[in-house]
Amino acid sequence: MAQNSKDAQKRASRAERRAAEAAEMKARAEQMEKERRQQTLIGAIVMAVLVILVAIGAFTVYHNMYKNTETQASTQTVEEAYDKLQQVGNTPKLVDKKGGLLISKDGYGKSVEGAPTVAIYMDFLCPGCGNLHRQLDEDLQKMVDAGQINLDLHFMAFMDKWSTDDYSSRAANAAIYLAEHDSDPSHLITFLEKMYAEDFQPEESSNYKSVSDDQIKEQMIASGVSKDVADKAFGRDYQDWLDAIDTYTPKRSELWNTSGTYKDSMTTPTVTINGKFWDMNQLSTAQETIEEGLLEAIGIKSDDIGKEGVMPSIGSDKDPISNTTGE
Repeated sequence: MAQNSKDAQKRASRAERRAAEAAEMKARAEQMEKERRQQTLIGAIVMAVLVILVAIGAFTVYHNMYKNTETQASTQTVEEAYDKLQQVGNTPKLVDKKGGLLISKDGYGKSVEGAPTVAIYMDFLCPGCGNLHRQLDEDLQKMVDAGQINLDLHFMAFMDKWSTDDYSSRAANAAIYLAEHDSDPSHLITFLEKMYAEDFQPEESSNYKSVSDDQIKEQMIASGVSKDVADKAFGRDYQDWLDAIDTYTPKRSELWNTSGTYKDSMTTPTVTINGKFWDMNQLSTAQETIEEGLLEAIGIKSDDIGKEGVMPSIGSDKDPISNTTGE
């Protein structure tokens, strides 16, 4: 009986030891797993911190780079910005001192007496500019050819930051190079039509899809430009001038919106008629398209577009006709 009791005690003792060992092993395994998770978490935190630091560093470089440029530009007066524009060494020969490229039936830089001057300020990536040009370019070409208007084109490239490859600058440089090296203004207007075509003009920001120089070159050649000129149009010869234009032009208060959300600031497209701001916000009130509104503003009927000798009623010195009052 005593022996059986001793055997039972030994078995109980062995069971307790095994249980204790199992518990210890389990505790050790749980501790190791806990430490592994902690190490993994720490590693993840360290990696996340590094990513954040890199991102902060990248943002700081980006922010400071543009902040310094924009701060310097924003502190300039319009007179100072104008003076800096005049000092640029690579200024295109055909543009005037404010950056306008004048076109008429008589060629570049020659205005038709008695014809109103329609000026358009644009960026090749600007969706609103695309909408305007798709509605107007065909009529503009006809009216220029008939001597009914003078067309004053102002190229800008401030939307580079909404593309991945400086699309605005490359397109604007190409357009200016075209004008400087091809004497036929109709080629430039046709080039604008093709660049702003709905199936060519890229979208901006996150929807932007890269457009190569070769693709732009194809549009130039299709516009009547020689291959020799098109081949040389992508050296960005006029970049310094464009940078100065992008600082100066938005400071010109005569180009600021006179109504709407962006009142007292410049947006693209901006249109002036005989030097006076044309308020396109009136079009929604007047229930007119851009095409209808422009023709009314300069005083010509759609049936008279392209007819030589039939001139817009405002002539070369009157203000644009109001699209809401007709005055």
